[in-house]
Amino acid sequence: MADWTDKLPQPARDFLEGRRLDEVECIVSDLPGIARGKAVPASKFARQTSFHLPDSIFFQTITGDWGEAAGEEGFIERDMILKPDMSTATAAPWTGDWTLQVIHDAYDRDGDAIPFSPRNVLRRVVDLYHKQGWKPVVAPEMEFFLVARNLDPAKEIMPMMGRSGRPAAARQAYSMTAVDEFGPVIDDIYDFAEAQGFEIDGITQEGGAGQLEINLRHGDPVKLADEVFYFKRLIREAALRHDCFATFMAKPIADEPGSAMHIHHSIIDMETGRNLFAGPQGGDTDAFFNFIAGLQQHLPSAIAVLAPYVNSYRRYVKDHAAPINLAWGRDNRTTGIRIPLSGPDGRRIENRLAGMDCNPYLGIAASLACGYLGLVNELRPEKQFRGDAYDGDSDIPAVLGQALDMFDEATELHEILGPEFARVYSIVKRTEYQEFLQVISPWEREHLLLNV
Repeated sequence: MADWTDKLPQPARDFLEGRRLDEVECIVSDLPGIARGKAVPASKFARQTSFHLPDSIFFQTITGDWGEAAGEEGFIERDMILKPDMSTATAAPWTGDWTLQVIHDAYDRDGDAIPFSPRNVLRRVVDLYHKQGWKPVVAPEMEFFLVARNLDPAKEIMPMMGRSGRPAAARQAYSMTAVDEFGPVIDDIYDFAEAQGFEIDGITQEGGAGQLEINLRHGDPVKLADEVFYFKRLIREAALRHDCFATFMAKPIADEPGSAMHIHHSIIDMETGRNLFAGPQGGDTDAFFNFIAGLQQHLPSAIAVLAPYVNSYRRYVKDHAAPINLAWGRDNRTTGIRIPLSGPDGRRIENRLAGMDCNPYLGIAASLACGYLGLVNELRPEKQFRGDAYDGDSDIPAVLGQALDMFDEATELHEILGPEFARVYSIVKRTEYQEFLQVISPWEREHLLLNV
């Protein structure tokens, strides 16, 4: 192996042990979370310190169209400089040859971070915490569906066929038998994750037909966002090996629960190493309540980032394991903000609003930004909610257009995430929303064609 491979993380070196590296995929996350980049021969990667991609990759909608977000100079597709973060080098074990993936950071020609690159947005927020002497820690949960192959968008998405020959059953939350139905896919997920050096904290069956959840160990927000970014591709590749699809849509199947990316938060004092949410005697601190209040006050404006598509809002339905408001409660899964059972050292705050369809960098950044504003402004939360929060009214946006209006007005949030990011994000998402409004749905044809 070439000398530079000696500096790879240990899992990548283990993957290449006794083998010749063929190719390196140089990648960056775009706004939806799709991996964009170039695949280059390993010999070329060893000689280069960076590569170029046009900044227009961040102006693309999910359909591949373009938002008019280039700015005053116009759509000239200026090249960015993409520099590898070698700590992210990991295997691509599903490929036919020996391939590594490396996440790159995006800079302009002056060496400044591209402000609308999602990884840069998250790093900006984390840096704000560090300047306060705080170390944010997160633990994301990933929910997704394994579904039958669907080649016709006009057809409904159906559960995958399990190893028993029967379609995956719904309402089997935490069933080990249900997990066994997907055994071959899960085996490949484990194998791919091990080859990539990722630690899975657990896999469970969720409430939907063919719906699974993977929990990740808590850690640094950027590192965990990298892992979710990698995991989405890993899981899709494992599913394809077994003639099914993995989908991270927020609501892929009607009348089934949606898929969330619950985000657990804690904050560590960088000087003392203690959890800021727990006091010396184990009680709740002002910081604990400030963070909750920040989520309550600012999450409505951040929903456009946590729920980025028209489909995302179909998930926020009463009694379907998704929040409809910003109440907070202890060990209460009906509230949007949940305090899980834990000892003082593990005290954390769970944001249950984020959908699994959000970009992991942006979803975590937005959630941390809301909590940060609560901390620095010393906000106070509403009274703890006790009981079933589904009995109350919804206080989150109902549709993407409303969410974008609230996002556009949230100048305080923009200053944390970056004003230029906020400008570009809004333009791209509004372009997507307009694209959606051009499509006539089957419901409209069925009920309006002859009746109105």
